[in-house]
Amino acid sequence: MVDKQSGWKCQYDELGYFVVREYFTQSEMSALREVILMFHERWKQDNPEFYKEVAFNSSLITGSQYLKAKDRVKLFNFISSPKMMHVIESLIPTHAAFMNTQLFFNPVNPELKDFWHRDCQYDHDLAGQQKAIQETQVVHLRVPLFDELGMELIPGTHKRWDNQQELEVREELNGKLSNDSLSDSATIPLAAGDLLVFSADMIHRGLYGLERLAWDILVFDASSDFADYVDDDCLPDHSMLNDIDDARLFAKTLALKSLINQ
Repeated sequence: MVDKQSGWKCQYDELGYFVVREYFTQSEMSALREVILMFHERWKQDNPEFYKEVAFNSSLITGSQYLKAKDRVKLFNFISSPKMMHVIESLIPTHAAFMNTQLFFNPVNPELKDFWHRDCQYDHDLAGQQKAIQETQVVHLRVPLFDELGMELIPGTHKRWDNQQELEVREELNGKLSNDSLSDSATIPLAAGDLLVFSADMIHRGLYGLERLAWDILVFDASSDFADYVDDDCLPDHSMLNDIDDARLFAKTLALKSLINQ
C-alpha cells in the first residue's frame, strides 16, 4: 500500500487528480447506495421546485435532517474506512480533517449545462482565486453510485492559473459560455466502485448523462483555514463518535470548530 500511496501522491501533485478503479466491492457499494438513495429521495420530496428548476447537487448528506443516527454512522464509517483513510492520508498524512459531503446528479431542467469552474471562484474574486490555488486546497473524493460519464478535468490547473481560453470560458467573457469545450482536457469516465480524487480548485466539470449520482467527500489539511466552512450539522455529535470505527477525521474538525467557538 505504501507504493500505491506514493504513486497516488505523485500523480495528484503533478496532475491534480488520480483514479482508483474498482476500489470498492459490490457489497460495499450496495450498502452505501441504500443510504444515499434514502437521503436523495427525502431531499427531493422536500425541495421539489428547486430540484426541478435549478438543482444539480445537494449537500450535508451526513446531516441530521434526512437520515437517522444509525444511517449517518454508516456514512461516517464509510468515509473513515481503512480504504478511504489510505487514500486521504496519501495526500494529507497527519492533519486531515472532514469538511462536508455533496451529491451530484443530472439536472431535471434541460437548460442547465455541465459547466467549467474552480470551486474557489464561489468565494473569491480573480485575485483571491489566484492566491487560493497556491495554498492548501480542498480535496474531493468522488464515489459514483452508478456507472456514469464521469468528469472532465484540465490537468495541472490545481497549480497554475487559467490561460486565456480557460478564463474566458470559465468566466463567460467575450461571448464564451461556461460549457464550451476546452483544449487539453482529460475525460475520466467512472463506474460504480471507482474512486476519483481531485483538487477542488482545479478547472473541472461533471458530465451530465446516464444514471449520474456521485457522492463527493471533501477533506482539507487542518493547518489551513477552512474550518469556518464546515456546517456543524454534517459532523457526528459526541455520542456518535464511539460508534465510528476510526473517528480521527471528524475529531480533527470538531477540535478546530471548538477553537473557533471559544
